[in-house]
Amino acid sequence: MENKFKFRVNLKSLSFSELEEFIIGLAVEDYRAKQVAAWIFQKGVTSFQEMTNLSKDLRERLETAAWISTPEIKSKLRSKRGDTVKYLFSLSDGQAVESVYMKHDYGSSACVSTQVGCRYACRLCASGLGGLVRDLNAGEIYDQVLGIEKDSGERISHLVIMGSGEPLDNYRATLTFIKNIAATYGLNIGYRHITISTCGLVPGIRRLAAERLPLTLAVSLHAPNDSLRDWLVPINRKYPLHELIAACRDYARETGRRITFEYALIAGVNDSGEHAQELCGLLSDILCHVNLIPANPVVERGIKPPARKQVALFKNILEGNMLTTTVRREFGADIDAACGQLRRRVLNKT
Repeated sequence: MENKFKFRVNLKSLSFSELEEFIIGLAVEDYRAKQVAAWIFQKGVTSFQEMTNLSKDLRERLETAAWISTPEIKSKLRSKRGDTVKYLFSLSDGQAVESVYMKHDYGSSACVSTQVGCRYACRLCASGLGGLVRDLNAGEIYDQVLGIEKDSGERISHLVIMGSGEPLDNYRATLTFIKNIAATYGLNIGYRHITISTCGLVPGIRRLAAERLPLTLAVSLHAPNDSLRDWLVPINRKYPLHELIAACRDYARETGRRITFEYALIAGVNDSGEHAQELCGLLSDILCHVNLIPANPVVERGIKPPARKQVALFKNILEGNMLTTTVRREFGADIDAACGQLRRRVLNKT
């Protein structure tokens, strides 16, 4: 049977069904696909010669028709507390992308990126300052996790797709990555331990809900009304709050999963008691959790976090209105751990 793929394929970028098609195209039994998948997604091998349960002939055919991408660390910064490591991974075309390793009491988590840059230009994020460069393929997203596991020596138990870029703007690659990493031939990270973040792409939220996967959806809300959110998160002009909240309500119903609303508190912008009361009204009838985030400083955006007293006041108002609320523990502020900061710093130097 002739191989339908007309170029050398990075096998990590394929879904399992595509990998099966590729293997069958090499005139090989389809069960070999699961063996190959385990080698590249679970064991993280970097060459076909390491696949010792495959025949020499098959390994040579794979060498001719395919390749395996390898994570390469360009820069690494460790926080003073030692619980956070920020990585900058080099890509095959010379671009670079950020990831973060975080150590928790319950395990280790990785925060990965899905795009180089971002098209949505949220004011409290450094990722969009240079616009969107390109999407990552599923293998380039997967390599971030493999690279972190290899460097840290720790198993990643939780995954946050909340790095640079908008995951729902790179939907196909993001879902392929999620399904591969959750599979038994992959790292077997349960769907309930995976959080996918969005700035508010309503069609993407509805498409994800239709997958019926028990993923946690995190929505970068950051404002309780349209006028403020239009300024902070410009995609709100296309998908205003009434559409976004309706999509979130439907997502919670379809998946049975509680929505996490990320709310970055910016001093003098969205952190008043009036803003807190308005937020309570907006979220009063939805299964959700509010994650308050004292904003990471972004010099180019003029972003500063509020005082701790103001953060506590905001939290108390939400909890007084029966909204489950936490204040995110600060990770890596001393190592440019906010999205896009390390990449911009390295690029500015070079």
